[in-house]
Amino acid sequence: MILSRAGRLTPRLCSSYIGISNYLRSSRTGLRGGIQGRTYSPSLFHTRSILCEQHDTIVEHPQFLEHYKQAVEFPAATYDFESFLSQATPDEEVVLHGYLGVRKDLSKKLAFVRLTDPTMRHSIQLVSLAKNGALEKLKAVRANSPVAVRGKVKAKQAKGSEMEKTDPWEIQVDDIRPLNDFPSDIIMKSDTVFPPKQRFLQLRSDSELRDALRFRAQVHNVCKEELEQCRPPFVEIETPLLFKSTPEGAREFLVPTRKRGLAYALPQSPQQYKQILMAGGIPRYFQFARCFRDEDLRADRQPEFTQLDMEMSFATGEDVMRAVEGIIRRLWSTLMKDPAPSGPFQRMSYQDAMSRYGSDKPDTRFGMEISRIEHLLPVDLVSKITPLTLPIVEVFKLENNENDPAAMSEFISQFLDSPAGVPFNNNPEGGPGIFVYDAKKPLCGLQPFGFEAAEYLEELLELDHGDLIVIQAREKAPFSGGSTPVGDLRRALHSAAVSSGFKPAPTGFDFRWIVDFPLFSPSSDSEPGQGGAAGISSTHHPFTAPKTAADVDLLLTDPTKVVADHYDLVVNGVELGGGSRRIHDATVQEFILRDILQMPAERLADFSHLLEALRAGCPPHAGLALGFDRLVAVMLGKESVRDVIAFPKIGKVGEDPMVKAPSVMTEEALETYHLLLKE
Repeated sequence: MILSRAGRLTPRLCSSYIGISNYLRSSRTGLRGGIQGRTYSPSLFHTRSILCEQHDTIVEHPQFLEHYKQAVEFPAATYDFESFLSQATPDEEVVLHGYLGVRKDLSKKLAFVRLTDPTMRHSIQLVSLAKNGALEKLKAVRANSPVAVRGKVKAKQAKGSEMEKTDPWEIQVDDIRPLNDFPSDIIMKSDTVFPPKQRFLQLRSDSELRDALRFRAQVHNVCKEELEQCRPPFVEIETPLLFKSTPEGAREFLVPTRKRGLAYALPQSPQQYKQILMAGGIPRYFQFARCFRDEDLRADRQPEFTQLDMEMSFATGEDVMRAVEGIIRRLWSTLMKDPAPSGPFQRMSYQDAMSRYGSDKPDTRFGMEISRIEHLLPVDLVSKITPLTLPIVEVFKLENNENDPAAMSEFISQFLDSPAGVPFNNNPEGGPGIFVYDAKKPLCGLQPFGFEAAEYLEELLELDHGDLIVIQAREKAPFSGGSTPVGDLRRALHSAAVSSGFKPAPTGFDFRWIVDFPLFSPSSDSEPGQGGAAGISSTHHPFTAPKTAADVDLLLTDPTKVVADHYDLVVNGVELGGGSRRIHDATVQEFILRDILQMPAERLADFSHLLEALRAGCPPHAGLALGFDRLVAVMLGKESVRDVIAFPKIGKVGEDPMVKAPSVMTEEALETYHLLLKE
C-alpha cells in the first residue's frame, strides 16, 4: 500500500520522502552517533540518486548495497585451519575464511599477510602477486576485516631466519573477497585496551578472554557428562524463568505485566521447582540454571549468574556430597594439571571455621589461624583497643620470611593507610592492635601484654624475629553471618602481603565441606530474609531441614540452637556451592514458616504451591547448587567472575554499558504496565 502510494508521487517528491525515512530510521536505530564519535547522516543511506517512477521504485542501487551483495553469496570454506595444516596437498585449490592481518609489502609486485582463522587460534601465511590482480584487491582490504580467500597451496619457502615458518604451507592468493570492512577509526594493537562498552572488541582482541569462554564450555560438557553417566542418571530439566515473588532470602527482580497489579519475579534459584520435581517422581534432576538476585556486585557476584543445580530424591546430604565430589574429580582429572583429592573431601564445622579462620569459607592454605586470648590480656590493654565491655579478643600472626622487623613495620603501616586497611581502623568495635616481634626490644616488643601473656603468645604463635601480631576485639555473642572482623582482617592482610611481594601466593586447591550451620540467624536490615516477625531468618533458605532428631526437638524450645543439615563446598576461600537436605513434610514446612519464622498469612500463602506438592507424598530429598561462574573462575585462577562471562554486568546497579541496560522506561511502557515513578 505504501509502495503504491509512493509510485503515484513525482520522482523528486518521492526522493525527499525516502531521504526523510532513511534519516528517521538512522535516528531510531542509534546510527547517528557511532563508535568513537563517528557521525552518520542520511547521505550514508542515500548516496546515489534514487528515482521513483510510476512502476519502478528504485532504478540504481546505492554503493553500500553493491558492497553488501558481494558478501551475501561468498564461497564456502574447503577446510578449517586445523584440517588444512594436516591434510592440504601442494597446488590444491582451497578456500579459507578468516580475519586479515597487517599486510607486509616486499615490493610493488609482492606482499605477505597472515590470515587468522574464525576461532582466532591459528593463522596461515598468504602470498599475493600482482600478476593475477589479487594484490590490488588485497591492498583495498583493511587489516582485521573478515574475508574469504581462494588460492593454491604452496610449500612454504624459508628465507633468512626462517621468517614466520610456523607451518609447512602458505596460500598463493588468486582471489580475496571482503565480507565486511574493519573501520579505520578503530585502532587495534596488541596493547590496545577497550572499554566495557566495546565488549565485542574486548573479546576480539583478548585471546585469554576467548580461551576462558571455550574452557567454560568444556567445563559445562564434563559436568553434564558426569551427571548423565551416574546410575541412576540425572535428567536435565529446564524450569521457568518467569516465577512469582516469594520470600526466600534475597531481593528479587520483578517483571511487570500488562494486567494491573500483577508481576512475575525472576527466580533467585530453581529451588521450589526442583523440589516439586521430586514430588512429581523425577528421582534425579539437574540443569545449568540462570538465577537472578538484586544484590550489590562484587568480584564473585553478578545480578544474573549461572549455577549447576541438582536434586536427588530418596537421598541424604551424604549422597549429594558424594555426587558433587565425583563431578569435581572428573573436572580436575580431565581439565586440570593438579588432581583433586582422591578420598572424601575434608569437613569442618561452621563453628570451627569461624573460630579458627573468622570465615565460613576459609582459605586454610596460608595458616594465620586465629585464637582467643581475652582471658590473658591486661584490662588497660583491652580498653585501648576497644570500647566494648567484656569483649572477645582474638589474635593471629603474619610470618616475616625475611626476619626483618623494620620491613614488617613499613608493610603494616602502608596497609593500614591504604583503602583496603582504612575500614579496619574505623571499626566501631575498635581497630586492630598491631605489634611486631623484635628480639632486640624488651619483651620482644610485647611489653603491653605483660610478662605472662607475652610468654604465652610466644609459645602459642611460635613467634620469630620480625613476625606481626594482630589482635582484634568483637562483641561477645554467638557467631552469625559469614565472617568476623578479625577474619576479614586476616584475609585482607594476607592479600596485601601477596600483592606487595611480601608473601608468596599460596598454591594448590584445598577442597573442604563446611557443615553444621545454624538453621536460623538473627535478622538484619541488610538482608530481607523471610519477612517474619520472630527476629530470626533462615540462615540459607526456609526449606532446609534440621540435621538430627534432637535438632527437631529444639524447634520447640530454642530454635536459635538448631543445627541445619546444610553443607557448603569451599575451595581456597571461595564458596563454590551450597546445598542441604530439604523439609519434605508439608506440616513441618508450614510449622517453620508460620510458627518459627512467624511469617504473615499473606506471605505464607505465597508457598501454597510448594506445600501442596509436599503434601502429595513427597519423598525425602536433598540437593545442591554449584556456582558455575565461580567454578570456572577458580579453575582458571581468575580473581573475578567477569573474566569468564561473555557479557558481565558492572557498576553498583549491574549495568551493561555495551547495550546501555538497564534503560529508562518510556511513558508508553509505564502506561502499558500501569506503573508510576515516585520522585
